[in-house]
Amino acid sequence: MKITWLGHSAFRIETKAAKILIDPFLTQNPSFAGQDIKEVANGITHILLTHGHGDHAGDTVSLARETGAVVLANADLAAWLGSKGVEKIEMGNTGGTVSFDSFTATFTNALHSSAQITEDGVSHSLGNANGLILHFDDEPSLLHMGDTDIFSDMALINELHQPDIGIVPIGDRFTMGGAVAALACQRYFNFKTAIPCHYGTFPIIDQTPEKFVAGLEGSKTAVKTPKPGETLFI
Repeated sequence: MKITWLGHSAFRIETKAAKILIDPFLTQNPSFAGQDIKEVANGITHILLTHGHGDHAGDTVSLARETGAVVLANADLAAWLGSKGVEKIEMGNTGGTVSFDSFTATFTNALHSSAQITEDGVSHSLGNANGLILHFDDEPSLLHMGDTDIFSDMALINELHQPDIGIVPIGDRFTMGGAVAALACQRYFNFKTAIPCHYGTFPIIDQTPEKFVAGLEGSKTAVKTPKPGETLFI
């Protein structure tokens, strides 16, 4: 499995049978600067969204149009994207699983919000915020937590899905901070690999993963902190 951090919460996941973008906030993402959006989008088969905030839904509409990728989102966000011209849509909601040819995606809970304000100043609710569990035929299982705080039912997520890889928001202010995120990983999960995200993008969130790395020091979880644009082979 190849996992490329594109900055913020955006990732490209590449397996033998699928090329996936998660939360493709790219053109307005300061951390994406210097990367090639055409290269990132090349061959994409699926776009998966944890929730509807602009720094996660990002370039979904244009990327779906250009690549023909299937877009997966919660029902409210999916309907919104359909009204914006996205044609290939799969919808679900918290607890539900959607099956694709080579993997499944399950919507997990996340403690966050999900809305967008249009140019007329109207706020549109876009359903619940979620995490996404991906189970592949011949690859490690992966949890992208989306944006969230710690919550005790993370233990149930681990019991049900036993994810090998955790993509974990650590930037504070809008999500849990690094120390709390490390506690969540230690107490509720048995990740083989943890990859922090949602930091360093804007001045008002934490700029480094130091608190997260320190919190997992000595644990059985390998913490990987790639630079934006860097690919991990797992």
